[in-house]
Amino acid sequence: MNFKEIKELISILDQSSLTEINIENKGSKITLKKEKEIITQQVTAASVQPVPQASPVSGVTAAADTNDTATDTDNLKTINAPMVGTFYKAPSPEESPYVKVGDKVTADTTVCILEAMKLFNEIQAEVNGEIVEILVEDGQMVEYGQALFKVK
Repeated sequence: MNFKEIKELISILDQSSLTEINIENKGSKITLKKEKEIITQQVTAASVQPVPQASPVSGVTAAADTNDTATDTDNLKTINAPMVGTFYKAPSPEESPYVKVGDKVTADTTVCILEAMKLFNEIQAEVNGEIVEILVEDGQMVEYGQALFKVK
């Protein structure tokens, strides 16, 4: 490959949601990677405002009880999809999943694979904690920024 072709590949990678490109051509091999941006969200009970709903029978507005004590969801983080792709919980159907509920993870723990355009991208946790919930099914399409795991 010449410099111009490599520069074009870099531009394509930069403008796409892909995180890695592997090319083999006439005995030469090139791998291009870019840093992943993981967006984590924390939802607290105080930040969610209840929406009053009208009762269909009497027309009276009902409000949610706002005096509830905070739940365990206050300190949960999410691991979100850094790209659009197909979610796989294991490297292959015959192997065990990367993580399951109750597993401890560190920032560099691989938690799943996202496949995009026949490229398989290993996704790291980017947070430390314990997996408390897996939010997507194996083989499910996921969107950019979609929550994949809840971590405590």
